[in-house]
Amino acid sequence: MDKKKTHLFGTDGIRGRANVYPMTVDIALKVGQAVGCLFRREDVRHRKVLIGKDTRISGYMFETALVSGICSMGLDAILVGPMPTPAIAFLTLSMRADAGVMISASHNPFDDNGIKIFSNDGFKLPDDVEREIEEVISLFETHSRCQRPTGVDVGKAFRIEDAPGRYIVFLKNTFPRDLTLDGIKIVIDCANGATYRVAPQVFEELGARVIKIGVSPNGTNINEGCGALCLGPLRNAVKEYDADLGIAFDGDGDRLMVIDEKGHVVDGDRIMAICARHLKNKGLLSKDTVVATVMSNMGLERALSSMDIRLLRTKVGDRYVVEEMRKNGYNFGGEQSGHLIFMDHITTGDGILASLQLLNVMLYEQRPLSELADIMETMPQVLQNVRIKQKRPLNEIDGLFELIRGFEEELRDKGRILIRPSGTEPVIRVMVEGDDHEYITQIAQIICEHIEKTC
Repeated sequence: MDKKKTHLFGTDGIRGRANVYPMTVDIALKVGQAVGCLFRREDVRHRKVLIGKDTRISGYMFETALVSGICSMGLDAILVGPMPTPAIAFLTLSMRADAGVMISASHNPFDDNGIKIFSNDGFKLPDDVEREIEEVISLFETHSRCQRPTGVDVGKAFRIEDAPGRYIVFLKNTFPRDLTLDGIKIVIDCANGATYRVAPQVFEELGARVIKIGVSPNGTNINEGCGALCLGPLRNAVKEYDADLGIAFDGDGDRLMVIDEKGHVVDGDRIMAICARHLKNKGLLSKDTVVATVMSNMGLERALSSMDIRLLRTKVGDRYVVEEMRKNGYNFGGEQSGHLIFMDHITTGDGILASLQLLNVMLYEQRPLSELADIMETMPQVLQNVRIKQKRPLNEIDGLFELIRGFEEELRDKGRILIRPSGTEPVIRVMVEGDDHEYITQIAQIICEHIEKTC
């Protein structure tokens, strides 16, 4: 297959093993050029693109390649170094940049990397714009908009040192001014990733006593035995220090998972239920609706329904949640995995901001997190991954849909089945939900075995 005609973008930007197609420096260079072509505004004198990254060792080479591509198209590159993904969204909008680029593979291992792009309004790109970027990359030499500047029109690169401070001030301003975190003991796990500098400072400046883990990145330890996907160290620290809660971020800081004071996990669904009820009671939940994905537990749907709050589902991916929110004027949504979008404050998922909103509810209601988390009863859910040699459409897997329909008839309105290909790796994800854990486990295993045999 001609690589020029393959799709670069998945569900969350471009992602893959660093130095292996598509995550190579030549692709990064071309992405920089394409961003320069498509996003430069002719009515603005100082055109610029903001570039951030997480703490992966490969971030250096991709940062340099993107800078070269952007500057070659006459735009200035503004470098902010290791910063969370939502910080890039915020700073792109705040600094009136033409676009923002984040170099990160989020929760993936250190030897992966990725590229996420934000438009000048701070939102991730829709599918049609990503396809346009791919078209520019494949047709760069003949594309009508790709005129290389020369002489004084070539771009420059700058590094701004106060970017963390700007973002910290923004985050603190989302927390009620009449509240402080005095007397609150918090353990935070920054996954040796992009939040390692800013997160501790935010909580400390608001008055909390902060115990820090995962704040010593070395380029290869991001997400390694820590962070939102590995909660053991956080749970142990919460118990050891008798903390009020523990907060774990993923590698790029756009999502979180929480441990309550008793050591129990509080996932994105429970946090959505807690915050949705608070927003509704304050008259701040737009259209009494929460937007989530098909992965959110049916327990969330039942809990919200009991509060007269509607749950609207989208396909998997926080940007699809955001697109639905923008389209119909909703202001709160998220994912079970901990991407939470408070649209009144920011344009994308933000782990630090979400944790501040959760702390706001705890202080407002004067209740420990374990009590707040009892807001919903989680329906048993089984998630299994089937690794395949090559991605293929689900409708090409013989007998799969017939098998699923049979099980769905048995479950009826007491459960559901969701099969979807991963957007970032050659994996098919199988989710089965229902009241009987043993039975849904059997269903998931049968489906997985069918996929393995057929593929």
